[in-house]
Amino acid sequence: MSRATEAGGASVATALAFDMGASSGRALVGELTRAEDGSSRLAVTELHRFDNVPVQVGKHLHWDILRLLHEIKRGIRKAFHSGYAPTTLGIDTWGVDFGLIDANGELLGNPYHYRDAQTEGLIEEVSALVGREALFRQSGVQFMPFNTIYQLYAMRKAGSPKLDAARTLLLTPDLLVYLLTGVASCEFTMATTTQLYDPAEKDWNAPLMERLGIPRGLFLDPVHPGTRLGPLSPEVAKELDVPAIEAVAVGTHDTESAIAAVPASDGPFAYLVCGTWSLLGTELREPLLGPDTLAQDFSNEGGVGGTYQLLKNIMGLWILQECKREWEERGEGNYGYDELVRLASEAAPLRSLIHPDDDRFYGPSEMTAKIRAYCRETGQPEPTSVGEFVRCILESLALRYRQALDQAETLTGRVFGGLHMVGGGIQNELLCQLTADALGRPVWAGPVEASAIGNLLLQFVAQGRCSDLGEARRISAASFPVRTFEPAGNADWEREYARFCDMNRS
Repeated sequence: MSRATEAGGASVATALAFDMGASSGRALVGELTRAEDGSSRLAVTELHRFDNVPVQVGKHLHWDILRLLHEIKRGIRKAFHSGYAPTTLGIDTWGVDFGLIDANGELLGNPYHYRDAQTEGLIEEVSALVGREALFRQSGVQFMPFNTIYQLYAMRKAGSPKLDAARTLLLTPDLLVYLLTGVASCEFTMATTTQLYDPAEKDWNAPLMERLGIPRGLFLDPVHPGTRLGPLSPEVAKELDVPAIEAVAVGTHDTESAIAAVPASDGPFAYLVCGTWSLLGTELREPLLGPDTLAQDFSNEGGVGGTYQLLKNIMGLWILQECKREWEERGEGNYGYDELVRLASEAAPLRSLIHPDDDRFYGPSEMTAKIRAYCRETGQPEPTSVGEFVRCILESLALRYRQALDQAETLTGRVFGGLHMVGGGIQNELLCQLTADALGRPVWAGPVEASAIGNLLLQFVAQGRCSDLGEARRISAASFPVRTFEPAGNADWEREYARFCDMNRS
């Protein structure tokens, strides 16, 4: 199973993906088999799963980055001890967060978590300094409180000595690759999440950095997905007793790897990457940086193969996850997700709605109280049962997806026949069906493991086993099941969508 084994006329190439989310991470091995007729199939096997638990230290919330490194090492060792022989590895994670490296090449403390409170109020402060329209025109990025720009500005305001001691900023997946290989890099899709990269100039925004007191010298020139970076360091290879396999810069922002795996045809398509966050958008050749895009609160994030993703960040299943955690901590029930979906399906439809992106739902704790307060303030019945809460969340997400898809069509002038949903959230079949009902269009759900699949396929591009993004998507379509959800045609959805839009204009 090696660099490209030959068996029965078919060639097999192997790669190792680490797909890191905000609550857990996984190591998965991918085997790409190319038959004599030229067709290819990808098989994916999960080898290792681990929790990703943030740590509160004093006033700040941090990622436990060294624990994540330890788990990645365990995943590499497991791959070889399980009989696989991957020749490359790739790491994808959430966006915006980073570590700082000093002159000796060492990490300056644990990276801050994007939900840390240090950036509160800084969107308004930075916008007042720079101008909201100018900042969007120079970044194309949705204004989110956790963006890298606000984290760095918060550190400068607090007089953090780390900024003066640092020599290099490495975004989370680049940091983990550096700790494994010693190779410092900055992958393009992650760079565009910072709000400090200017897509029109195709370079870092040095004047903006200077104005905010952010050292320009921290930022490396971006490399594109599919770039081969370098092998495991001799120390890591010896520690793990494995060959020095090569790290590849995949679409290191997990959203971009997931989009690379969308099993769409060559024409324009709309997608929803569904998980803790929901990201709905479409793929473009050039970013849209005008005032209409800003007014609709969309982002332009760098994608794979020279593309840009016009997308909207939506709060996603975070709200449900927090409710579930709350019920468990209060001893009100240890519900599995299947049970929550069953209870929601039994609750009355379209009774209470929330705006998933209301600021109150961003932070953890007391999520059910926040939902009740929103419904009370908007003159709606307050959910009382578990099923009513879950139904409220899922229907509100479905209507938010409808609103974002309508906005994307207005911005691009495109009309989409349906929506491709990928990611772990599509295991919630009720959400998929509610989304089809809200859209009045079909939903094509699959694959579930989209980020890991895209990660692996981009490694095979780097290995020369897959030609480009188009072939990668064809392999994804041929290798993994996609389920179609047709709209039920209930006219109540049109009425409720109008009500939802009246409540939620952004």
